[in-house]
Amino acid sequence: MEGRRASRRTLSADPKVGALATLIGFWLLVAPAFCTGQTFTTFHPERRDWLFNHLTVHQTTGALYIGAVNRVYKLSGNLTLLVSHDTGPEDDNKACYPPLIVQPCSEPLVSTNNVNKLLLIDYSQNRLLACGSLYQGVCKLLRLDDLFILVEPSHKKEHYLSSVKPDGHHVRGPGRTLFIGTAVDGKQDYFPTISSRKLPQDPESSDMLDYEMHTDFVSSLIKIPSDTLALVSHFDIYYVYGFASGGFVYFLTVQPETPENSMSSSGSNNDLFYTSRIVRLCKDDRKFHSYVSLPIGCVKNGVEYRLLQAANLGKPGRLLAASLNISATDDVLFTVFSKGQKQFHRPPDDSALCVFSIKDINARIKERLQARETWS
Repeated sequence: MEGRRASRRTLSADPKVGALATLIGFWLLVAPAFCTGQTFTTFHPERRDWLFNHLTVHQTTGALYIGAVNRVYKLSGNLTLLVSHDTGPEDDNKACYPPLIVQPCSEPLVSTNNVNKLLLIDYSQNRLLACGSLYQGVCKLLRLDDLFILVEPSHKKEHYLSSVKPDGHHVRGPGRTLFIGTAVDGKQDYFPTISSRKLPQDPESSDMLDYEMHTDFVSSLIKIPSDTLALVSHFDIYYVYGFASGGFVYFLTVQPETPENSMSSSGSNNDLFYTSRIVRLCKDDRKFHSYVSLPIGCVKNGVEYRLLQAANLGKPGRLLAASLNISATDDVLFTVFSKGQKQFHRPPDDSALCVFSIKDINARIKERLQARETWS
């Protein structure tokens, strides 16, 4: 790849330890490519404002499944519409919890768009899991062939995944486990910010989307502590990307800094400083004891890029692998950060494409855990 320049990537260790772990990666400068004489097939939703949110491609058939505003689409490989499924708009109010068919709501109802938040192909059962923003995040299981509704579980608290419009993210765990991370919009008593859920074979199973473990003492979930919200009233964790690599699942998040991390607890959202973090859990950890997170960002010529905007897991290719001192079969994380630590919801145009190897990330996490043990 042309135009590679070495740059420093930093993951901060626990501030109590006072150490700084450094990742060496690369900035990627991509030269523009110009194509002439080519035509491209396109597909558009019924309305311009019904944006596409998620896309997944069937590994065998090549069919495309798109989660959009008010629709789930199935397209052929050449973008021909095969079938669509309506998910909205419907009458709703963000203060209403279950759908109206389960329990009436006394709040005034208005026509509300359903923004797709999660789209997952379950190959073993030939079905699609689609979750939206209506009714606090209710999901549907759709048949892959024709998008026919198999079930729309809504009779238990666990069936609601949070309706916050910034996308939630999911990672498939071992067996029939689904890890889900989502913003909670102040409803920390009702929604966990991260959890692992069951995805049983039977769509009518009473265990559908239940927590992997849920007792009075330990559960497969993490909630935002109420004392954190007392310090920062606007605090939430926004999940930008999730993936699995080796024996772990990872989430990339953006969240406000708390006062102990040098932020004032007063002021509005515009006054907040944000930090991007990478979260790691063991795939088979039902109790979430392995949960660990580290700040992540880029620095170039003294300019900090700390607002994560997008990410994708991939393979490095021969040249990049050699530059990172890893194998071409190792996993690498491609990330895009905006400059600074403010204006997360309206980021500046100045951005950077940064690369981290999963091997280095795991090494920094190991250093942090060892430093914790030394400190304790």
